Amino acid sequence: MINKIESIKKEVAKVVVGQEKMIDGLLIGLLCEGHILIEGIPGLAKTTTVNALSKSLGLNFKRVQFTPDLLPSDILGAEIYDPQNNSFKIKHGPIFTNLLLADEINRAPAKVQSALLEVMQEKQVTIGDESFHLELPFFVMATQNPIEQEGVYQLPEAQLDRFMFKLVVGYNTKEEELEIARRVARGTAEEIEAVVTVEELFAMRKAVKEVHIDEEVENYIIEVVAATRDPKAYGLEEIEEYIQFGASPRVSIDMFKTVKGMAYLRGKSFVTPSDVAYVAKELMRHRIVLSYEGEAEGITTDDLIVKILEAVPIP
Repeated sequence: MINKIESIKKEVAKVVVGQEKMIDGLLIGLLCEGHILIEGIPGLAKTTTVNALSKSLGLNFKRVQFTPDLLPSDILGAEIYDPQNNSFKIKHGPIFTNLLLADEINRAPAKVQSALLEVMQEKQVTIGDESFHLELPFFVMATQNPIEQEGVYQLPEAQLDRFMFKLVVGYNTKEEELEIARRVARGTAEEIEAVVTVEELFAMRKAVKEVHIDEEVENYIIEVVAATRDPKAYGLEEIEEYIQFGASPRVSIDMFKTVKGMAYLRGKSFVTPSDVAYVAKELMRHRIVLSYEGEAEGITTDDLIVKILEAVPIP
């Protein structure tokens, strides 16, 4: 099935140049049943990449542009009165799909953002007094713009914790940007083909679960997560004042899943500590809450994660 991964990457590369780490992160989310938050300034192909990925997998795809006047019913659906039958009927919203792109999710207030909580956790939607289970696979991939200051709303911690990864997307290299400009100027975009079926995606998921993870690596993962909650116990007194709340138990659960996904992408049948280091920032950067001191001194959660990885003994 590894060649299927390469086929997906080849299709996505038809419209996206570079950004390998973002593509790897999205693939791990697909293989490990996790939702992904992508942060980056405009023009870095965040939306294009998600769209290309859905086409290469042949999944149903819907996009919702989040705005300050968006309502929860605009995403979930609503009960609509039918005057002919003198009754109410359910109108499903765009959430009823396989892959939902929540574009610029931080432009909508918390009331709308929280509308996604149930569906992200339970894979079901409640409209009125009825609950509807979504067709699997189901993923939420959200984007947010970090440079906007007006008309944006910070995502609540409960919402952030339900995203398996937070991918921070940077600029392309000069060579990659040159290739992007040439492609757009030529107007020769290739058509993306579906190269993986839903059944094959489920088979790859099963293969990921069968990747071996040694007990020592399992303990290493728990130690890394525990160090975010009690840095002093790991000789990290200098960062203790910068952390208000450490990573939640969901991080441990997700790390057990994603390190297997990382090993699978690398074509390995077992997990190594390097797989843990590769996914650590993406897993924890949005789940560690900085203290006032940390924010005042310009400390980032990425800085803290690097120090933790350096301090926790590698098996």
